[in-house]
Amino acid sequence: MTKARWTMARWTMARWTLPHRPDARAVVLAMAFVLAIAAILAPRLQSRNEAYRLLAIVDVTGSMNVRDYDRGGRPLSRLEAAKSALRTLAAQLPCGSQLGLGIFTERRSFLLFEPIDTCADFAPLDGAISALDWRMAWEGDSYVAQGLYSGINLAAGLNADLIFLTDGQEAPPLPRSGIPPFTGEMGKVRGLIVGVGGATPVPIPRFDTFGREVGFYGPTDVPQENRSGPPPEGAEAREGWHPRNAPWGAELSGGEEHMSAVRTEHLEALAARTGLSYAALTSTPLEGAVAAAARPRPVPGHRDTAPVPAALALLLLVGLYAAPLIRSVRYKRIATP
Repeated sequence: MTKARWTMARWTMARWTLPHRPDARAVVLAMAFVLAIAAILAPRLQSRNEAYRLLAIVDVTGSMNVRDYDRGGRPLSRLEAAKSALRTLAAQLPCGSQLGLGIFTERRSFLLFEPIDTCADFAPLDGAISALDWRMAWEGDSYVAQGLYSGINLAAGLNADLIFLTDGQEAPPLPRSGIPPFTGEMGKVRGLIVGVGGATPVPIPRFDTFGREVGFYGPTDVPQENRSGPPPEGAEAREGWHPRNAPWGAELSGGEEHMSAVRTEHLEALAARTGLSYAALTSTPLEGAVAAAARPRPVPGHRDTAPVPAALALLLLVGLYAAPLIRSVRYKRIATP
C-alpha cells in the first residue's frame, strides 16, 4: 500500500470513528421543541388570590340624562358615563371577583341579577351593563336616600359590597326634617357612593311618551319644594297663607330643582350616615376607589406555569431565524462602499 493510500485510509477511519460536531441550528430547534412540549404539559399551581364581591346599582332616573360629560369632544349623559365606568371596572377587577347589577328609581333599588364572575361571565355582564337605559325607570320620583338604603339591604342579603352610582338629586326635594333616618347597622355593608355629574347646574332633558327628546324641564314642571311635614319658619308671610287651608302659602315656590348638578354634600352626608365611602366619577378609573372602600376576599385560584417554557421556546426560535437576517444586514452595510 502506497503512502498516499495509507494516509487516505487513516483519514477515512478517523472520519467515521470520531464523534460528529452537532449542528447548532438542529440543537436550537430541538430545545425549542422540548420547551413547547413542556408548555403543553406544564401544570397549573394552586394559589390564593384576593378578589371582590360587589353589587353595582345605577341610578336611571331622569336627571341622569343630563349631558355634562364629554367623550372625544361629544357630550355624554351621566348614565352613559356611569355605564362606561362600570364596564371598565368589570374589566379591571381581578379574576375571581364577582359583580352583580341593579337599578335605582323612585324610592327603591331593584336587583337585576346576583354577582357573577367577572372573568368567566364577562361577556354577558358587559352586555347587561351596556343595555341599562333610562326607560327602565317605573316612576319619575327620585328618593335617593331611600334608594340607597334599599341598595344596602340588597347588598347585605347577597353578602356583597355596594357601589351606588347616582347624581344625588332628590325629586321631590328633601323635607325640612332632612335626610330620613337610616335604620340599618352603620358600616355593616362596605362600599362606595359614586357621585355622577358636574358641579354646574344644567337643564334636565325632557322626553315624550315615545322616548323622543322634546326640550328641557322648566320651573313649573318639577316640585321646587317638599311640602310634607310642618311648614317652614316664616310661611305665614307668604301670599295666600292660611293656618289650616294653606299653611305653606298659596303661591308657587321658586327654586332651581329643574336644573341639575351632582349633590356632593348630600351624598357625602349619606356616606357618613351609612358607613360607606364617597368618590366622584371623573376620568380616573373606579378601581382604586373600590379597592380602598370594599373588602378584598381570598378566593382559590390557579397559577399557570405554561407561559415560562412557551416564552423561552419563542425566544429561541426568534434568535434562530433572526440571527442570519441580522448578519446579512450587517454584511450588506460593510460591503456597501
